[in-house]
Amino acid sequence: MATRKEIKQDALARAAAEKAARQARRAELKAMSPADRKAAKAEDRALAKAAKKQAKADRRARRAEMTRAERREDKRRERVYRKVAHRPRRLIGWGIAAVAVIVIAVLVAPTVNDIQRLLSVKVDSSTAAGVAAREYGTELAGQISDEGIVLLENDGALPLDDEKLNVFSFASFNLRYGGGGSGGADQSAAVSLYDALQNEGIEYNTELYATMREAGAETAEGSQNFIQQMIGLFTGSAKKSEPEPDYLTDSVLAQAKEYSDTAVMVIGNDGTEGADFTADELRITDGQHQLLEVVTSNFDNVIVVINSGNQMELGFLEEYPQITAALWIGTPGPQGAVSLAEILSGQVNPSGHLADTYAYDVESAPATENFGNFQYENVSRGLYDYEEGIYVGYRYYETRYDGDEAGYEDVVQYPFGYGLSYTDFTWQADAPIFDGETISADVTVTNAGEIAGKDVVQVYYSAPYIPGGIEKSSIALAGSAKTSLLEPGQSETVNVTFAVRDMASWDAAEREGYVLDAGTYEIIVGTDVHTPAAVFPLEMSEEVIYDTDAVTGVALENRFGFADGDLTYLSRSDWEGTYPDSSDINTTASDELLAFMNPTFEATEGEEPLYGVDNGLRLEDMVGLDFDDPQWEAFLDQFTREELTALFSKGAYQTEPVERLGVPSAILLDGPAGLNSLFSEVTAASFPTQVVIASTWNEELAYEMGAAVGAEANAYGVQGWYAPGMNIHRTPFGGRNFEYFSEDPELSGSMSAAMVSGAQSKNVLTFMKHFALNEQETNARSGVNVFVDEQAMREIYLRPFEITVKEADAHGAMSSFINIGGRWAGGNEALLEDVLRGEWGFDGVVSSDAVLGGFMDPALGLRYGNDLMLAMLGNTTVGQVNAAYDVDPVGVGNGLRDRGHATLYALARTDLFN
Repeated sequence: MATRKEIKQDALARAAAEKAARQARRAELKAMSPADRKAAKAEDRALAKAAKKQAKADRRARRAEMTRAERREDKRRERVYRKVAHRPRRLIGWGIAAVAVIVIAVLVAPTVNDIQRLLSVKVDSSTAAGVAAREYGTELAGQISDEGIVLLENDGALPLDDEKLNVFSFASFNLRYGGGGSGGADQSAAVSLYDALQNEGIEYNTELYATMREAGAETAEGSQNFIQQMIGLFTGSAKKSEPEPDYLTDSVLAQAKEYSDTAVMVIGNDGTEGADFTADELRITDGQHQLLEVVTSNFDNVIVVINSGNQMELGFLEEYPQITAALWIGTPGPQGAVSLAEILSGQVNPSGHLADTYAYDVESAPATENFGNFQYENVSRGLYDYEEGIYVGYRYYETRYDGDEAGYEDVVQYPFGYGLSYTDFTWQADAPIFDGETISADVTVTNAGEIAGKDVVQVYYSAPYIPGGIEKSSIALAGSAKTSLLEPGQSETVNVTFAVRDMASWDAAEREGYVLDAGTYEIIVGTDVHTPAAVFPLEMSEEVIYDTDAVTGVALENRFGFADGDLTYLSRSDWEGTYPDSSDINTTASDELLAFMNPTFEATEGEEPLYGVDNGLRLEDMVGLDFDDPQWEAFLDQFTREELTALFSKGAYQTEPVERLGVPSAILLDGPAGLNSLFSEVTAASFPTQVVIASTWNEELAYEMGAAVGAEANAYGVQGWYAPGMNIHRTPFGGRNFEYFSEDPELSGSMSAAMVSGAQSKNVLTFMKHFALNEQETNARSGVNVFVDEQAMREIYLRPFEITVKEADAHGAMSSFINIGGRWAGGNEALLEDVLRGEWGFDGVVSSDAVLGGFMDPALGLRYGNDLMLAMLGNTTVGQVNAAYDVDPVGVGNGLRDRGHATLYALARTDLFN
């Protein structure tokens, strides 16, 4: 087997040879006439495509003859080669960009006003109402972390018998309470693990604690805003790995063994906006492995705490028989250590269930093949191919290994939905009731153990698959329900109801709608996706086609053919032949794609809207009117073009006021784990991150969190909340996975809908984000094209947003950085107008994400449905809009009017007027 150094040297040599060949070919092309050069380029593209296809076939044939070890080395070689060839890097992130913007602003006078505007966003959280709201939020955060922590392993070690512990690891001094970036929150009041243990009456070894302090372990204090976090990340001060445990001398270990026979060890990692994880960063480090060796060699009762918002490789839990219990705490918020201590003592019975699949190898999912830093050679933009199609998370593992239990057990360690309890439950599932439109399942849960606890009932469906037909996962989540706290012997009947059409699959090839195939379906009641408690067959006698939206009645059709990318997507009818392979990625953007990426506009025929008419109306006169009430037209006629331009262009963290028409400024703040300002410190309640909220499987808690943030916003004078984060955990590598709920769209959507409903009950405007396909950080802010098939787009990536719009009547959304098939999401008519507003009936406001790249073109946004530009340099955006108006006054004018209508309608529904 080759060493890492040898593999890297081979990759460097291969990349250098290919680069030299490309340079030589470019020189040859440059010497040709224009006509010959064009023909040669076309021939090169055809030859390259054929060569890639042949290389893929050759590699597949070669791998078929390899041993498992040889295949792993081959995969490692390809991975290292991709890293070398594409020069992957940890992105600086937009916090550093914000610092750069501030520095530039000092030097460039016209932007000083923009920076002053950003820094002027202040909130007062010191009022009695603010203090009360914050105190309630903190209490609720503890309830969420109580229910979000997942018991992974327990050989009788928990709850503790002896309330004395040896706590090991430098990580125990600084639990990761949340992530970094806009999804971070105020952690200044976080309770440390050691304080939490002491408060719960659990004694820890103070001599061991002192030894680790002397060796360099320390607890960071205080709260940081986003810029400070990002500077810490990229200077290395934010990441401190576990050192070699040479400080654990024989005398230290002897004292520890005498103190207690139980050891606790914390293992975790940091996630932040602006950077993704590598596979190695999701494995235990050398220092952690060495510490495990020392601890397990000296203690027979070791409890491991997994403190990570991303899936990690946890196979090491099975390598040491001394590990008798393991808890996943995710990134649990400032009360997370309190919840952990209460679970250790038995005061709280864990009831969380995983929101993701945990595989032994984080690179075993097909989506990981195309995750990385891929760049076009002929244009400055990155690209991603979602060649895995619908087979994301458990949809891949459960389908790929359907009927191969041994293979499944070799690959999957903890299934989606998995979670243990200190007590035992028995279930009695009644046959589901099918009325033609819905399926309703009742399950009676009885606590058959000796400790009070809560349980989660999960209902799945399995649809019949026709080889060569529409792709289908062998199982998919339909819904879930969590019991109340059941005392020993107590029973409760919970219900899960879902629409029959939820089992239909999108047919992009023929019907351009959702198709419910005839055949035998199964309704599966399970404790997780892989462990059924009861299975009920359901016969569908004939095919059903759903060609209109269930709520609006709008006709359905393929909307995203431009994003397909002419790719081969993974199919369960040919796993090996269609499995993603990054060597297939086309890094030359065609002329057609380049034109689509950079559209130009001509003057629109027609009339400009009216400006500056005096109709005597103010925004307060519009409160309570429907979006399409004719009076809105009279109100909009009163605005000048300059006012509409400023309203559209200056939407970063506060909206632009128009005082003469009674339009106040609304303050808009991050983030999904609690109110958070990027440019100043905000004292606010901090909550567990969204992956922990999803792991509660408790929609009531999600609603209460939304309501609690809403109450804080009311007290602080904040009208808008950039949350919740709803993108999919496509791979374990996403730097913001902590900020998103799950790998599953149904769980993500139900949690998001509950949270949005809670916040909007307080008249707070929520911005569900990032719409859409923001599953990775690499290249997102500098520009990245994402190619995806229509079925995966609708069933996986848009589905959480669709659920939230329809179940919660979401009033706001945030478009993403992503260029879908080459066109920016914030200027994507198919996404924002045809689907969001057309099919789903959304009548709210859409804000862009932070404007950081030229691809985020306001001329596209104002025409195609992006109502606010989150532009830190708003005056620059004003200039761009004015330039666009000079070319197309009719199109730009009417676009600005539409954008103003959506924004003003949303403001009229906030607590500014209610």
